[in-house]
Parts: sequence; C-alpha cells; structure tokens
Amino acid sequence: MRALCLNCTLKLSPEPSNTEDLAEHVLADLRGRGFETETVRVTDLVVDPGVVSEAVTERDQWPTLHEKVLAADVLIIATPTWLGQPSSVSKRVLERMDAMLAETKDDGETPVAYGKVAGVVVTGNEDGAHHVIGEVNGALNDIGYTLPGQNWTYWNKGPGPGDEEWDSTDEKDWTLSTGRAMASNLAAVATALQAHPVPAPPS
Repeated sequence: MRALCLNCTLKLSPEPSNTEDLAEHVLADLRGRGFETETVRVTDLVVDPGVVSEAVTERDQWPTLHEKVLAADVLIIATPTWLGQPSSVSKRVLERMDAMLAETKDDGETPVAYGKVAGVVVTGNEDGAHHVIGEVNGALNDIGYTLPGQNWTYWNKGPGPGDEEWDSTDEKDWTLSTGRAMASNLAAVATALQAHPVPAPPS
C-alpha cells in the first residue's frame, strides 16, 4: 500500500523543514508496517490557484501531483501553523483537491477518495495545532476521505516550532508517541478498507 505526504512548508528545498522532519517519523512507522512512502514538498512545484484537476496554465504541475494523490491509499497533509492557521500552501492544495468532489472511480458512482484514509501532521504549538487539524480534517472529510480516530500529531512543547526549538530539545516523547499511534491507526483503517471498500453513496 502507498502513503503520500504533502509537505506544505513555506520553505523551498534544500532548506531544512521541521514539518518534513516530524512527518518523517510517521512515515518511517508506516514503512515498518509494509507501506511504500513518498514525500512531496509542494513549494518545489508550481501549483496555480484554482479548483480544477486540470492544468490552469502551461506551467501548472498540479495534474502530476493529483495523480500521486489518487494513487495513494494514505494521504498525509503536513503543515506548519502561522497565525493559528494552516499554511497558505496547504490551503492551495485543499482548494485544488476541491475538484475531487465531482470525480468518481471507474464505476462512475463512487467518489475517488472513498476507501482512502488521511491524516494531518502539524508543526505548531497546541491551540493553533488543534485548529489546523480541525480545518484540514474537515476539508478531507468533505472530499470523501476516511479519518481514523487520532489521525494526527503535532509539536506541543515550548514556544516553537522554530528551528532551534525542534532541533535542540529532547522533549519530543509525546509528539513522537502520538505519531506512532497516528501511523498505527492510519495503517489499520487503510487495511480494513482495502478488504471492505466503502460502497458508492445511495442514489
């Protein structure tokens, strides 16, 4: 099974990303459970504004990213918190995913996100992180993703996240144990849905 993480940091490669570092702990656990994983730093691509899956301009790389999203059994949106909000990059991703509301599988009836699970990784302290998790999970649920209980982790110590705070502190136990629980829940529900797919909604 495949897990895709969209790292919605504001930073361009090769600048270190705290968000990617935290998400990697979840992905490593999923790999230990037999998943193939991939991380895409969205700022390394050109993703134009819009609410369609097709290219908006000739330079728009969303269609390629959209294919990766559709191929993943598990989708993780990883985002920092700024002013208590999800990053502008994550909002751009969710706006483009809005088009998936009208997309169906080959049967022409089942929404493309049915049978897929999603989770959220947040770098930001507690109050902002809970808001961001709620915002992102609400959007993913609208699109049709299944959201396991405790499908998230976040950084909750110190005033951070900040490079120095995340890199220098040893107070990561809660964040990392929560990440392991997140990975366990994502894997369990994804496996269950593979065996028992979500049916098309009643007509």
